[in-house]
Amino acid sequence: MKRTWLLFAQAVTVLLAAYFVVATLKPEWINKRSTSLGGVVSIVEAPAGAPSVPAAGSLSAAAKKASPAVVSINTSKAAQRHPRSNDPWFRFFFGDQADQPQVGLGSGVIVSTDGYILTNNHVVEGADEIEVTLNDSRHARGKVIGTDPDTDLAVLKIELDKLPVIVLGNSDELLVGDQVLAIGNPFGVGQTVTSGIVSALGRNQLGINNFENFIQTDAAINPGNSGGALIDVNGNLQGINTAIYSRSGGSMGIGFAIPVSMAKIVLEGIVKEGQVRRGWIGVEPNDLSPELAETFGVKADAGVIITGVLQNGPAAKAGIRPGDVITSVGEKKTDNVQALLTAVAGLKPGDTARFALQRGSDKMELDVTPGLRPKSPVRQVPNQQE
Repeated sequence: MKRTWLLFAQAVTVLLAAYFVVATLKPEWINKRSTSLGGVVSIVEAPAGAPSVPAAGSLSAAAKKASPAVVSINTSKAAQRHPRSNDPWFRFFFGDQADQPQVGLGSGVIVSTDGYILTNNHVVEGADEIEVTLNDSRHARGKVIGTDPDTDLAVLKIELDKLPVIVLGNSDELLVGDQVLAIGNPFGVGQTVTSGIVSALGRNQLGINNFENFIQTDAAINPGNSGGALIDVNGNLQGINTAIYSRSGGSMGIGFAIPVSMAKIVLEGIVKEGQVRRGWIGVEPNDLSPELAETFGVKADAGVIITGVLQNGPAAKAGIRPGDVITSVGEKKTDNVQALLTAVAGLKPGDTARFALQRGSDKMELDVTPGLRPKSPVRQVPNQQE
């Protein structure tokens, strides 16, 4: 009996010594947590970490900051009945035409505690009812305060308390290669955040809007993202997602957003005056080409050539003639038609501005007092999401 206890004591001593050696040299062998599932499969779980500390390089802070201010917009429009839907013969051949309302889906961004929301004009255009759903699941009916088809922007308003508001950034400081996030409600699956970079700046001549100065990004934008937010790594709004280039209807890595600098002008104009007041001079501009330069006998190699001038319009009264090449408006150079339209539109109607131009081989300057730009007719916009 005594011998048995001696052997037991020696065994315990050896096991304790072995445990001490392993705990000192290989502590992970002891801390490793193994769990048996049904006595068949063993799994290894990572130790619990601090959940409040984001991983290195994570953009979760930016998404968390901006996401509450991004809303989902659902619209409905009454169905248009066929003019012969009450004709018995029409109903015999084609059956009863059910009145199915047309529904639409988009996104928006809350920019003011007063309930003002920026979104795209094509999201709410022609809608009879607009329902806005916040990220915290609250619902409200949206009212259209005003629209601006020239930039495809619209301003809505909702009546709710304690609204989250996004912080407006400075899109003029964006650089190609900067990281950005797109937030919206694609395909109605719920709020979604995608990441990418700024692929290009100042995209124009795309035939999407009359005034184009798009931010191009490869952050995934899909149907339902229209009107949503494009933010920077600090969670500040840099643009309003508007359109994509796609052959399939889904994202192909080429998306376009309206810069927040342009959106602010539209927002302020609509809220203060009910419309955006843009300058207009009454000319027909064309990009300068060797053929046009030869036709009008002008010796300019840069600028926008004027091929037509409206009689008694602001340009005609200031002395601008067909064949003149406008090289700058104020401090802004006008290398193409889009640049001229944007520069003139940025002028305040009634305030005189200095235009630099070339007539023949002579360079000159004229003071032009722009008028109020007439409203553009509604047109279908190509390559948009919805």
